[in-house]
Amino acid sequence: MATPTIASRLQRRFITMSSDQKLLARLHDELPEGWEMTTTLSLDDLGGFQDILQYRFILLDLDDCETFDPLDVIRQVRTELMLNNTIICFGGAPDVRGEARLARADRFFERAEIVDKMKVFCGQYGW
Repeated sequence: MATPTIASRLQRRFITMSSDQKLLARLHDELPEGWEMTTTLSLDDLGGFQDILQYRFILLDLDDCETFDPLDVIRQVRTELMLNNTIICFGGAPDVRGEARLARADRFFERAEIVDKMKVFCGQYGW
């Protein structure tokens, strides 16, 4: 893996973890200009610490428990990689949200809100 550069760090991009193809299409269609959305079902596919660090935030589907374990993703980011990337969760039953809070996820939204919230977070992280 190449060493991250200042130019690569300044790229406006975020990770979305979901297998919901309709939702992914909506997110992509509403993506603000200048932003890139990387979709994955495994953070390992994106690389290690230096690679994940370059993403501004992570959208995490708490309903997608059959394809990957969202709680393990949070633990991987916080405990294994020791990163402070913002983890924005959507969907999920109250008990799953509670476990995600304990694992140190940052924000929680209803599934129907996430496209609009993605645009808000892109604005906030648009530095």
